[in-house]
Amino acid sequence: MLQTHETGDAGTTVKRLAHRLVGRALVLAPLGLSAGCQEVSLQQAGSLRSYDSLKVSDGLVTKALVHVDAPAVKAARTVRVVPTTFSRKASGAPLTDDQRKLVSNAVDRALCANLSSRFEMVGPGRPADLTVHAVVGEIELTDKVYAGVSKGLAVTPMAFGASGPVPRLPFGLGSLSIEAEARDPRGGQKAAMVWARGAEILASAATVSDVGDAYTLAGKFGEDFSELLVDGESPFGRMGSWPTSDRMGLALGMALRYSACEAFGRGPGLAGVVANQIGVPPEWSDARTEEPKTP
Repeated sequence: MLQTHETGDAGTTVKRLAHRLVGRALVLAPLGLSAGCQEVSLQQAGSLRSYDSLKVSDGLVTKALVHVDAPAVKAARTVRVVPTTFSRKASGAPLTDDQRKLVSNAVDRALCANLSSRFEMVGPGRPADLTVHAVVGEIELTDKVYAGVSKGLAVTPMAFGASGPVPRLPFGLGSLSIEAEARDPRGGQKAAMVWARGAEILASAATVSDVGDAYTLAGKFGEDFSELLVDGESPFGRMGSWPTSDRMGLALGMALRYSACEAFGRGPGLAGVVANQIGVPPEWSDARTEEPKTP
């Protein structure tokens, strides 16, 4: 009986500690409402044909400048995605070549998959009504130490019966600034976007990687720019649309609709979702690091 009593006390103590960890994390959450969104700024990478027609079109957590020639993009039928590149400033971030490829490929894969819902995606050497190219303007790295501690705060309470979401620590969060343009065969700008967003303490899972947040945000940008072309209007300040079958296929790691998109590989699927939730670096869960062919 004495042994049972001692075990019960120990279990109660651990549960109390777990609840305290949750409580402390929640106390930090208000601090993260400003720091957690990383207070991003738009960075012009100088890759757009023109910035003159861009208008402010911020979202709830995204800063953006947007331009779209709606009649032109709605008349388009075929699109080609040119592999994303890094600006000189973004290239100065202390990343490996594989990490840069991981982020740029995440942009291209999201663009190709989401644009497939309305356009025929074509590969190198084939004519296209629109050619899309994105350039990373600035990348803020994720602090792996804070990400690891955040993941520990989230996992430990759940392991001992505590419930409720545990926010990330509002420190060391990553961010991404990126711009993209859709041009017609003559080089005319038909749509453009300068975009910046930071990781969020409640909505962004912490992964122990320098590019953990940038990798996730790269996919978000791909979705937003695709909506600009698919709908012919800014994706911000309006009701979001239901996920398309192409977006769901990407999330599940399925083959994409057009062979041109295979150049960017398939998404890591459910294994990637699980890896993301437990904090595994995307370098481990997404094996797509080889260089896509440039048109």
